[in-house]
Amino acid sequence: MDDTKRLAEIWSSLPPHERQIVEWRAKWIQTRLPHQIPPGGDWTIWLLLAGRGAGKTRTAAEVLGSWAVMQPGTRWLVSAPTYGDLLGVCFEGESGLLNSIPRELVETFNKSDVEIRLRNGSLIKGITAEKPERFRGPQFHGGWLDELAAWQYADEAFDLLMFGMRLGAQPRLICTTTPKPNQIIRKLLTREGKDVKVTRATTYDNLANLAPTFRDQILRYEGTTIGRQEIHAEVINPEEMGIIRRSWFKLWPHDRPLPELEFIVMSLDTAFTEETGATTRGDPDYSACAVWGLFEGPKGKRSIILLDCWQDRLGFPDLIKRTKTELKAVYAPRERAIMKPMFGPSYMEESGRKPDVLLIEDKGSGISLRQALAREGIISAVYNPGRARKLDRLHAISPVVANGHVWVVESDKLPGQPRTWAQPLIEQMCTFSGEGSIDHDDLMDAAVQGLRYIVDRDMINTTKIDPRDPTPRDDRPKVNPYAA
Repeated sequence: MDDTKRLAEIWSSLPPHERQIVEWRAKWIQTRLPHQIPPGGDWTIWLLLAGRGAGKTRTAAEVLGSWAVMQPGTRWLVSAPTYGDLLGVCFEGESGLLNSIPRELVETFNKSDVEIRLRNGSLIKGITAEKPERFRGPQFHGGWLDELAAWQYADEAFDLLMFGMRLGAQPRLICTTTPKPNQIIRKLLTREGKDVKVTRATTYDNLANLAPTFRDQILRYEGTTIGRQEIHAEVINPEEMGIIRRSWFKLWPHDRPLPELEFIVMSLDTAFTEETGATTRGDPDYSACAVWGLFEGPKGKRSIILLDCWQDRLGFPDLIKRTKTELKAVYAPRERAIMKPMFGPSYMEESGRKPDVLLIEDKGSGISLRQALAREGIISAVYNPGRARKLDRLHAISPVVANGHVWVVESDKLPGQPRTWAQPLIEQMCTFSGEGSIDHDDLMDAAVQGLRYIVDRDMINTTKIDPRDPTPRDDRPKVNPYAA
């Protein structure tokens, strides 16, 4: 009996549903592209970073579907940024699960609960990433996370769902996304080669399966930052996406005394409302402070220097205490005593400069803090951004930084770098590109409102770098035109 006849007999002896499985898997294996093949070896997370139209959705639907079909009685998770994405892309989409798994293998599909139940007893459950708390309780053998970089509460949702990956010998996750330089993607990339396998693909890898006009459309974005991200799936340096450049900040040499300060503003961005401690994000906001000093810089150029900054999660009583302590800090150079004492400091006690203005945003938590401080005789200035968005406010002060008016103190241990405590503020200002672009923007808020206060009161000129030209002199002799 030849091999062909033997195979025909084996094929005819298979039950109909098993034939469907073999035909389905054979068709996919013959048509899939190299980046659509699951990696070999030992791994927990397969991170597929791919450009638009590269076939991410079809890949995950085929792989997860095969896992559920080949392992009877198992439970599988599917999650996406929104309910609409979950249903319209992952389940009912053209490349989704219902169009990948043969209909004969599906027993029921519950659209309201977003569940597929297969004839072998396996369950594929959809849970939107919009509400991370919904990941508490359910447990699975593995899952598929679609467009992970676009999840609003990615860190909290990811942590909670990982606690549910506890069934079977080795739960596995497929994470498909066009990358963004956010925290969750950067964290997973640091685990590459350990429990995370990374596959990268571009839009061009699957161009043959896309609309003919699509190539002309994407070529318009070649060579641009968005093209590098959306076509070539490159994880862009987050500072390239911001509107403030790190190189714009001037470094004040660490071995040079601080300049004589004319004015100091201490700017507070407060966070102690119930929303701050809510678990919708699992990562509550900070109260943040930035202290700016105004001085006359080199060549008479009006300048601002960052004197201090910090962020902390503080309750209301602790925030009041911390604010009162910070107001006592002395930042300007202190006057030396004529005769050095045997004990104690060598400077004059009353010398130096403390903050001239305490600036607090006019919002719910800020109003409460200002009222509490006022009862103790501490008067603060009000900052009201109106309807200006955070990005608009950052744009408003960007010329001050771009024109070299803003200084930060150089590190004495890392020459050419700012002090360690200033790094988080600079990073937030340089990476912020809109709401949700970074996990926390509290230091940026405090810094921007302090700079806006100085600029809005004409303490510094944001458009002219050089001092004004002197008034022309008229050296002609003065005579009385009415004299005889």
